[in-house]
Amino acid sequence: MRQTRLMLGTRMGLIVLAFVVGSLAQNNAVEKKASAKANSDGTSAKSPSADVKSGARAPSVLDGDPLLYRIGVEDELGISVWHEPDISTNAVVRPDGMITLPLLNDLKVTGMTTKELQDLLTEKLKEFLKEPQVTIIVRQIKSRKVYLLGEVVRPGTYQLNNPKTVLQLLAEAGGPGAYAKVGSIYVIRQHNGSQTRLPFHYKKAMSGNKASDDITLQPGDMVVVP
Repeated sequence: MRQTRLMLGTRMGLIVLAFVVGSLAQNNAVEKKASAKANSDGTSAKSPSADVKSGARAPSVLDGDPLLYRIGVEDELGISVWHEPDISTNAVVRPDGMITLPLLNDLKVTGMTTKELQDLLTEKLKEFLKEPQVTIIVRQIKSRKVYLLGEVVRPGTYQLNNPKTVLQLLAEAGGPGAYAKVGSIYVIRQHNGSQTRLPFHYKKAMSGNKASDDITLQPGDMVVVP
C-alpha cells in the first residue's frame, strides 16, 4: 500500500511539473511573438511609462522640418565649408539682416532658409574654390520673440523657440501684478502690415475648460496687461 501511494505521488508530481513547464514555454512564446511584432512595426516593446521616465523635452521650432525655418535677426549660424577651415565660421545675423563672411564680405540672409543660403554660398564660392561643399546650421534662434508689457512681475522681451501660450508667458514672467486688470488683457498681432487686437480672457483660460481660451503666441506678438 505504501509503495502504491509513493508511486501515485510521484506520478502527480510529474504531471504538475509538466504543466508548469508547458505554461512557461507558452508564455515565453507569446512574449517572443509580441516582441517580433513590435520590431516589425518599427516600435519597441517598452512600458507606457518609459517615455515619461526618459524626461522628454518640449518640442522646438526646429522639430518640424528645419529646412522650412526662415533665418532672422540675431540668429547664430554655423557655416562649414568642407576642407576649408579658414572660411568656415560662426556668424550672428546683424540688425540690418546681414552677415560677414571671408571672401564674400556682407550678405543679406534674413528671410532665407538654410537650404537657400547654402545654395547661395555654394554658388558664390565657386569663384574661389573648386566644387565647394557648404553646410549651414542654425546654432541659436534669437529672432523669434514676443513682448510682454504692463502690470506683470517681469515685463520685457521673451524668446519663442518653443510653442508657448499667453498663460505660459505670464507664468514665465511671474504672473500679473497686484493691480493688473486681468479682464482686459489683449494681444497685438502684426499680420500683412496691419495690427490685429486679440482679447484674452484670463479667467476662462485659467479654468482650463477649453483649450481655445488660451492664445498660442506667434513671433512678434505683444501681450499687454493693463
